[in-house]
Amino acid sequence: MNLRILLVEDDDSLHRGIQFTLQQEGFEVIGARSLAEARSALGSHEVHLLLLDVQLPDGNGFDFCQQVRRESDVPIIFLTASDQEFDIVRGLDIGGDDYITKPFRLREFLSRIQAVLRRRGPSGRTEDTLAAGPLTLHVGEMRLEKHGRDIPLSVTEFRLMLLFMTHPRAVLSRDQIIRHVWPDGAEVLDDNTVAVNVRRLREKVEENPQNPQYLVTVRGAGYRWNV
Repeated sequence: MNLRILLVEDDDSLHRGIQFTLQQEGFEVIGARSLAEARSALGSHEVHLLLLDVQLPDGNGFDFCQQVRRESDVPIIFLTASDQEFDIVRGLDIGGDDYITKPFRLREFLSRIQAVLRRRGPSGRTEDTLAAGPLTLHVGEMRLEKHGRDIPLSVTEFRLMLLFMTHPRAVLSRDQIIRHVWPDGAEVLDDNTVAVNVRRLREKVEENPQNPQYLVTVRGAGYRWNV
């Protein structure tokens, strides 16, 4: 069975273009141009991925994501023209798996869809193994391999790796990282805590920590897992 994607986008030309592209890649696509149509589609079809515009004629995609998350773990990718950090952080915090801003490059768009499907799987559950280049993170075992060799991680380093590898190419701010990695002790962290832990992680995962390939700094915004 082909994987089924629910595309919720009200711009007609963009909707047709995305639908055609996904069908060419072998996906089955259900189209919706409003939240009402999206609710109906989710109620009558098994969906393996939800592509969700934020601004729709009858409501807000963020609110709809929260509604979906109360009942389903289906992977969700936001599609929006807004590249504001606040919106990106909000989208990921409420349960989105990725956040793609318009306009986007086609090959990157397809690559990020495939990345979400690989790590979440059709059931919506996080996979036991996440891979990027020579790196393989065994989630259940809290173990990292690099070129097939075990790389010891602290609990904090593991949490950082899991956060970054499950949000490829998303820019994660310092505050967002703190909320995910230190949810019970964020208030006692100083300004250098995130930077120090990212530097330690780079020393373990990068071939050249001074010129990182995977865990890159986005000046003034945060960090991005560049895969």
